[in-house]
Amino acid sequence: MAYDQIDDLRIIKQAEAIADKIWSLAINWPPFVKDTIGKQLVRSADSIGANIAEGYGRYHRNDIIRFLFISRGSLQETKYWLSRILKRGLITESAHGEIINGLNNLAPQLNAFISAKRRLGL
Repeated sequence: MAYDQIDDLRIIKQAEAIADKIWSLAINWPPFVKDTIGKQLVRSADSIGANIAEGYGRYHRNDIIRFLFISRGSLQETKYWLSRILKRGLITESAHGEIINGLNNLAPQLNAFISAKRRLGL
């Protein structure tokens, strides 16, 4: 089995696109909002791709899968923070929907990636 480069993975590209949209949104918030919810939201969104990448760099199957599960948890955390910023009027309905759709598209792909790693042994 060929070893793909991390930058070639579709799930990494999608995770990065979501994180970049969230960064672009949060960077313009006032200091209090940035310091409280903004940092949490950006960290959770960045953590989706970062944990996929960290898992991809591991050798042992259990390590790889563990980081993919952490990534899945970060995806859910990002959804939580997005619901908070929508409720607090910090994001438009359309921007919220676009990011949520991206996360909802990424989630089953991440689950499939986890399943593939379990089946293949790596």
